[in-house]
Amino acid sequence: MLKVGLTGGIGAGKSEVSRLLAASGAVLIDADKIAREVVEPGTPGLAAVVEAFGEEVLAPDGSLDRPRLGSVVFADAEKLSVLNSIVHPLVGARSAELERSAAEDAVVVHDVPLLTENGLAPLYDLVIVVDASPRTQLDRLVRLRGMSEEDARARMAAQATRDKRLEIADIVIDNDGPLDGLRERVAEVWADLVRRARP
Repeated sequence: MLKVGLTGGIGAGKSEVSRLLAASGAVLIDADKIAREVVEPGTPGLAAVVEAFGEEVLAPDGSLDRPRLGSVVFADAEKLSVLNSIVHPLVGARSAELERSAAEDAVVVHDVPLLTENGLAPLYDLVIVVDASPRTQLDRLVRLRGMSEEDARARMAAQATRDKRLEIADIVIDNDGPLDGLRERVAEVWADLVRRARP
């Protein structure tokens, strides 16, 4: 089994790369998706979040009100740390469970947005960084995601720098160009990963 960490700055195109790798045959473990699942209604995760932050972080239907919780934790580093101490171990346990159920010769791709920020590179056999210039990132966030330029810049600034991400990369996928070029590059990377995964 080959354990791959996949990361990239906001707007770099990491989601597209993870879709292409999954379509090629990778076992995809998406940290963001799991982070949502572990706090769904009825889970111990949601119960722990409510115990820590109170009923006011719940929506009327009993699900987690993410924007409300976000406004509480992102303004306060201590509260964010409390939230992370609840969610991160649950995400880690679920990711490990999914990884264990993969085939022996599988390429397991962990899609982890904050891989660089949280110092997680040593957990993987290799790290792939999806890279795009800050200008490209900004353009995508404003044009494709409808963010204001100010919001987009703030979100970019809150992440690790481009240099820090590139420092931990074993493989870089440049995503400044058109989609066809990206598909070709991902196909090359996939062939390399399959070779490395063979026992």
